[in-house]
Amino acid sequence: MHSIARGSCLALVLGALLSQAVWAHHGWAWATDDEFELSGVIIDVRLGNPHGELTLEVGAEHWIVEVGQPWRNTRAGLTEELLRPGQAITAHGHRSAREGEKRMKAERLVIDGNNHVLYPDRES
Repeated sequence: MHSIARGSCLALVLGALLSQAVWAHHGWAWATDDEFELSGVIIDVRLGNPHGELTLEVGAEHWIVEVGQPWRNTRAGLTEELLRPGQAITAHGHRSAREGEKRMKAERLVIDGNNHVLYPDRES
């Protein structure tokens, strides 16, 4: 009986810790408050849940740009045709607060002069 109770407590504690880690990454807490703009060419695409990621070639660097969940990308008018390798984009959003990490979370993408707003509630 004690081992079942101990196992249940351990599972609850681990679940709470893991959910905080996921929340911290998939929320905005990991990013700076400052607006950030990044222009480059898509070299790799991973769309799907929990959110999509684009790898951009920016000069000699590779950056990861987080876009939205599938429903959010669709609502913003972002299609697989637009988010393809070779496509030039400008991403507006917030960069990682971790020094040296080349990652940002996009609020808006500009592709071929068209704005694709992922988070309209965050636009100023």
